[in-house]
Parts: sequence; C-alpha cells; structure tokens
Amino acid sequence: MKYVLLLLMVACAWAQGPGKEIGSGAGDIGKGAAKGAGNLAKGTGKGALNLVTLHPINAATSLGKGAAVGGKDVAVGTVKGTGKIGKGVGKAIKKLF
Repeated sequence: MKYVLLLLMVACAWAQGPGKEIGSGAGDIGKGAAKGAGNLAKGTGKGALNLVTLHPINAATSLGKGAAVGGKDVAVGTVKGTGKIGKGVGKAIKKLF
C-alpha cells in the first residue's frame, strides 16, 4: 500500500509540469539533430554540385559550411534540451519533497 501511494504521488507530480518540461527538452534535442542533419545534407549536396561543375574550392567551402552549421544546430538543440530536462527533473524532485 505504501508503494502504491508513493507511485501515485510521483505520477501526479510528473503529470503537472515536470513531465511536460522533460518532454519538451527531448523534443528540442530531436529538433536540433534533425535540423543539423538537414544542414549537413544541404552542404553536402551543394559541395557535390560544385565538384561536378569543376569548382573544387567552392565545393570544399559548401561542405565545410554545411558541417559547421549542422554541428552548431545539434549542439544548440542538445544543450537547450538537456537544460529543460534538468529543469523538469528538478521540479519533479521538488514536488516530491
């Protein structure tokens, strides 16, 4: 009975705000990864096109830019999402105690 009550308290605490915060953080991580992959693909495509049209310097620039912007998007999404997850976990612990 004691464990059922504890489980019910945890479920109520998560349903209010912390669960939403954690879910939003996970979504931010996913969005950052998707945006980064898109930019990487865009840079790779431009680089391949420039290479085919015999512009090797532009090809290297496009590829490097796509990788850099893609990496930035992944990093920003990960940091932002991790922060929200941490905030949500903190709220859940605070509600329990």
